[in-house]
Amino acid sequence: MKLKFISDLDYQKQAIDSVVQIFNGQKMKQSNFTVYYGTQEQAGMIQTALGIGNRLDLTSYEILKNVQEIQMKNGLPRSETLDGMNFTVEMETGTGKTYVYLRTIYELNKHYGFTKFVIVVPSVAIREGVYKSLQITKEHFNELYDHTPLEYFIYDSQKLDQVRNFATATTIQVMIINIDAFRKSFEDPEKEDKANVIHRTNDRLNGYRPIEFIQQTNPIVIIDEPQSVDTTPKSKMAIKSLNPLCTLRYSATHVDKYNMIYRLDAVDAYNQKLVKKIEVMSIRSEPSYNLPYIKLLEVKEGKAKIEIDVEMSGKVKRKTKTVKYGDDLYDISGERELYRGYIVEQIDWTQGNESIEVNGHYLRIGDVIGDVDDDEIKRYQIRKTIEEHLDKELRLKPRGIKVLSLFFIDKVANYRDYDKDGNPVKGKYAIMFEEEYNKLIQKPKYHTLFNDIDVDMDVEKVHNGYFAQDKKGKLKDTKGNTQADSDVYNLIMKDKERLLSLDEPLRFIFSHSALREGWDNPNVFQICTLKDSSGTYVSRRQEIGRGLRLAVDQNGERVQDYNVNTLTVMANESYEEFVDNLQKEMEEETGVTFGKFEEHVFAKLVYIDENTEEPVQMGYDLSTKLYEELKQKNYIDHHGKATQQLKEDLENYKLNLSDEFQPWQPSIYKEINHYLKQLPIKDGSKKKKVQLNKAILDSKEFLELWDKIKYKTVYSVKIDSEQLIKKSIESIQKMPHIDKVRILSQKEKVIMDKVEGIQGQTVSKRIEDYVTAHHTLPDVITELQNRTNLTRKTIVRILVNCKRLEDFKNNPQKFIEAVTNIIQREMKLLLKDGVKYYKIGENSYYAVELFQSEELIAYLNDNAIQSEKSPYDHIVYDSDIEASFAQRFENDENVKVYVKLPSWFKIDTPIGSYNPDWALVVDKDGEEKLFFVLETKGTEIEEFLRPKERAKIEFARKHFEAIGTNIEFIGPEKDVDDFMLRTLNR
Repeated sequence: MKLKFISDLDYQKQAIDSVVQIFNGQKMKQSNFTVYYGTQEQAGMIQTALGIGNRLDLTSYEILKNVQEIQMKNGLPRSETLDGMNFTVEMETGTGKTYVYLRTIYELNKHYGFTKFVIVVPSVAIREGVYKSLQITKEHFNELYDHTPLEYFIYDSQKLDQVRNFATATTIQVMIINIDAFRKSFEDPEKEDKANVIHRTNDRLNGYRPIEFIQQTNPIVIIDEPQSVDTTPKSKMAIKSLNPLCTLRYSATHVDKYNMIYRLDAVDAYNQKLVKKIEVMSIRSEPSYNLPYIKLLEVKEGKAKIEIDVEMSGKVKRKTKTVKYGDDLYDISGERELYRGYIVEQIDWTQGNESIEVNGHYLRIGDVIGDVDDDEIKRYQIRKTIEEHLDKELRLKPRGIKVLSLFFIDKVANYRDYDKDGNPVKGKYAIMFEEEYNKLIQKPKYHTLFNDIDVDMDVEKVHNGYFAQDKKGKLKDTKGNTQADSDVYNLIMKDKERLLSLDEPLRFIFSHSALREGWDNPNVFQICTLKDSSGTYVSRRQEIGRGLRLAVDQNGERVQDYNVNTLTVMANESYEEFVDNLQKEMEEETGVTFGKFEEHVFAKLVYIDENTEEPVQMGYDLSTKLYEELKQKNYIDHHGKATQQLKEDLENYKLNLSDEFQPWQPSIYKEINHYLKQLPIKDGSKKKKVQLNKAILDSKEFLELWDKIKYKTVYSVKIDSEQLIKKSIESIQKMPHIDKVRILSQKEKVIMDKVEGIQGQTVSKRIEDYVTAHHTLPDVITELQNRTNLTRKTIVRILVNCKRLEDFKNNPQKFIEAVTNIIQREMKLLLKDGVKYYKIGENSYYAVELFQSEELIAYLNDNAIQSEKSPYDHIVYDSDIEASFAQRFENDENVKVYVKLPSWFKIDTPIGSYNPDWALVVDKDGEEKLFFVLETKGTEIEEFLRPKERAKIEFARKHFEAIGTNIEFIGPEKDVDDFMLRTLNR
C-alpha cells in the first residue's frame, strides 16, 4: 500500500505561498549558468570556495515589505522591523506540516533557484518521521515538479562525504540533522575534541570543519518544532552557526513567534474538518463516600496535602486539606464516624521518600485508599477502548479502512516484564488486554469480524509494544532521545504503511509516553492513556495529536467522510474537565486566548469593489480603528474579550458598526464568529448511531421528492478567447504603475540632552532606484503560460497590446504576479457565464438505496434532534441555524417530508464538488406540492459567502435548472420563518 497525497488543498497552498512570497522581487530561476566577475551564478545560486550556495538579491527592507504584505493578507500581527531572517508558520497538529515545508522546498527552487536546505529537528522520533515523509512523498513530488532531482540524507558524523556532496551538488540538497549533533561547539581551540564532530577539523575534508561546508552554502534552515529546538542560548548559537539565508520555523505550539507569516490554529483546523473530530469517553469512579477515602497529593517539610471526604451542612464533598503530624482525620472530615481512629502518625518529606502513615496505611504521593482499585479503572479503560475499536471495525472494515488503537503507558514493565531468569513475561496491561479482548470477541455482533480466524491463536498478534531496548535486547523506559529510541522509532516509522493494511493483524499498539511526539498514523481512532499515579505528565494535546490525521483507505487515499473521522479519547477525568483542561493547555501553548480579539485581526478582510472588481483590503490602520469602535460600543471589554452584547447582536445579524465598515460587514461577521468558537469536542457517553426510518424512506412523498432531485448532470465550459484577451488588456492598462525597486537611505546625527536624553535628528533622506549589475529578465511568456495555462499566442497578444512592458523591466516579479492575477480574475468572470449544465440521461442518478449504507453518529443534546419526517431517526446538524431549520420542519404541518442531504449527494462544478443542505416537500393548502432544495450554509447568508462558495451555489442553480423536474433551488437562507412564510404565500 502507498499513501496518496492531495496537491490542491487550499490551506496548504496558502501556507506554501506565504513563504514563497517572502522573496517577491528575487530574480526568477533561469535555465543556464552565466559567468559574472569570475564566479558562476544562477538565480538563487552562487559558487563559493567550498561549493554551491544560495544567493539572496533582496535587501532586508524589501523582505520586510514583503512580510508585511503577507501578514496583512493573512490577518497577522505586523512586523515593524525584521529583527533577523526568522519566519514563523503555525499549523495545527495533523494538518500536514511536514508535507507543507517539504513542498515549500520545491517551490522555492522552482521560483528562485534555491538549492540548499537544512531541516533541524529536536528528537530521533521527528528525524525519522521527516526521513520517512521524504521517502513516501517522492513519487508525488516527482509528478508535481517534473522529476526535479532532490537528494536527502540524515546527517551522520561517520559519513562526512555526504556533507561535502551537500555543498558541491547543484541539485536540491536536503540535510536532516538533530540539534544535538551540532549544539556542542567550542570557543577554545585546545578544547576542540570536546565539540561535536561537525565543529572539528577533518583531514578527509582537507582540514576544513564540516560546519564550514554547510556555512558556505548559506542554507535555508527549516526548524521542525522550534519550541523544542532553540530553547537555550547554546541552541540559538548552534542555529546561527549554520549561517542560514533564512530560518523557517514550523510548529503548532511556538514559544517565540518571529515574523509570523501564516497561522492555521486549532479552531480553524477542527471547524474546517482538516483533522478528526474528537469525542471524549470519560472513565472514572464516582465517589460513594462509604469508605474512609484518603489520597496523598503533596508532601512538604512538616506537612502534607491530602484529598479527603468532608461533611459540610449535611452533604459530603471531596476536599483538599493540609495536615501535619498528629492531626485527627475524624475532626478534619467533619466528625464522620468512618474516620474515627485515623491519625497522621508519620510524615516523611525527604526527597524520593515523600509519604505519610495514617492508621497503619502507608501512602506515597498519588497513592489512595477507600477508592475503586486503580487497576480496575485501567482494566475498564482497556475494555472500553477494545469495545470502541471493534464497533468501528464493524462500520469501517467493509469500506477498506483499517482501525488502530494506541495505548500510552509510563512504565514498560506494565506491558512487558521479565522474570528472575531474565525471560520476558506479560505485564499487567498485556494480561488485562488479552482477557478483556477474548471476552468481547465472543459477543455475537462481532462474529463477522473473525470469520475463519482462530481467535485463541491470534490474540497475541493483534497487539504489540514499541519500546526501546538495551544492548541485551531487554525493553526499557526511556525519554525519547537516546540511541535505543532511534531503533524503535526507525521500526515504527518503517511499519507505517504495513500497519494500515487489513492483511496485517496488528491493531492495538502499546508504547511509551516518550512517543508523544514524532509519530502518528492516520488510522489511529482510539487513544487510551494508562498512567500510573506517579507517572510523568503528558499533555492532553500531545496525546490526541497522535491520532488527529484524517483516515486513509486501502488505496492510500484520504477519507473525506467526516462521519468516519472521529478520534475517541479514553479519559480518566470527566468530559467537562477534559475539555476545560485541553482548552487551558492550548491557550498556554499557543498564547492565543479563546474569544479574545487583537487589533490586527481584521486587517486581512476584503470586499470586492463593484466598479473596479478589485479586492479592497481593510489593512492595519482600519483594523485598529474597528477594534477601538468595538470597545467603545461595549462589544469587547478592556481585555479584548467578547461581551454578551456582541454574541447577541452577532446571532441576530445586528452589529452596530459605522458606515465606514459597511463594505466589509459580511467578512467582519465571519471573523468575529471564528473568534467566538470553541473546540468542537463531543461527549462520547452521549453517542448514538442514527437509525434508518424505513417508513419515510419508502413513503410516496419522499420517493416523489427523490425522483425530482436524484439526476446527475455534466457541464461544458466555453470561454470566449477574444473577450478574455480584450478584458485582460483593458485591466492591465488600468493597473497601478510598477516602480523600480527602491532603496531608502537616511542619515541621522545623535543629539544628547540632559532633559530629553539621547535622540536622533535626521540630516538627510534619499530614495534611489535599486540597480543590480546582473539584472537578467525572466522568460515572461513562459512564466505567464505556466501560471494561467493559456497558449503562448494568447499571452503574446495580451503583452504586446497592453503596452505596459516597461513595468516588466522595472520589477519583473511584481509585473508577472500582477498580470497573472488580472488574467485569472478575467477568466473567472467569463467562466461564470461560460458554464452550461446538461442532464446525462434517465439512467444516471443517485439511487435511494444509498441511504441504507450511510453511517451517521449523533451526540444527543449536542448536535442532533429526533426526527419523524426524514429518512433517519435523528438529524445531525452542524450549526444552530441548521438546528432551527430541522426543528421547524419537524413541527410545521405543511412540511410533509424533508432530508438533510448526505455527503455523497454531490454536484460537480468547475471549482470543486458541491453538497446542498436540504431537500423538502411543502404542502400548500392541500392543493399543491412544492419541491425545494435549500441551502442554509451554517451561520452564513449569501452576501457573507466567499466568492468561491457563491460561485458553487450559482452552478448548483444551473444544475437543477438543467434536470428540469420542477424542483426549485433556494438559498442561502438564514431564517426558517421567513422561508416558510414566503413559500406558503407564493
